[in-house]
Amino acid sequence: TVELGSSYTDAGATSDGGETVTSSGTVDINTVGTYTITYSATDAAGNTSTASRTVNVVDTTAPVVTLTGAATVTVELGDTYTDLGATATDASGTMTIVTTGTVDVNTVGSYTITYTSTDASGNVGTVTRTVNVVDTTAPVFTSSAIFSAVENQISIGTVTATDLQTVTFTISGSELEITAGGVLTFAVAPDYETKTTYTATVTATDASSNSSTQDITVNVTNDEDDD
Repeated sequence: TVELGSSYTDAGATSDGGETVTSSGTVDINTVGTYTITYSATDAAGNTSTASRTVNVVDTTAPVVTLTGAATVTVELGDTYTDLGATATDASGTMTIVTTGTVDVNTVGSYTITYTSTDASGNVGTVTRTVNVVDTTAPVFTSSAIFSAVENQISIGTVTATDLQTVTFTISGSELEITAGGVLTFAVAPDYETKTTYTATVTATDASSNSSTQDITVNVTNDEDDD
């Protein structure tokens, strides 16, 4: 038995009387198959004897699949991912690659792309690539940093920010409050005669813990100013 693509050296044969042995037949080490080498010897009286050897050329070696590019790739959430593919080599000749797996660039996570190549003898070679979709971009505030509110009212307005993931809002200080969704209110209804300007820092944090801050100002007007 000889592995496809390796070398074959025939061991030959001998005759009991020392007669010359000739051989016929060839072995193609680049083609899987069964080959026969026949050995013949003829003595001085013209008697001929033969023997034969069977040589099986087999392929038990899986294709070697090699990634084009890195084995681990990082893609920013929302960006475009272009797969670089892979190549395969095998003693049996030109190989094809079957690629399985998908990458959702709109969802943070780790994805696996598998490249598989199968040769004519059923040997299978595989290699994988890991694609990590990450979010490293902080939310961007889209609402104004200045709000106006009327005295004796709790409600102020809504803070907004854009991000590819869900944003949660928090606020510093005790005079102003904010919901996770960004609804801004007073902790206690304001009195125009006591205080007209309130400041605080709002933090917007996305699901990947990226955060940004905005200093806001809330100006309080009295009821008479609105009449």
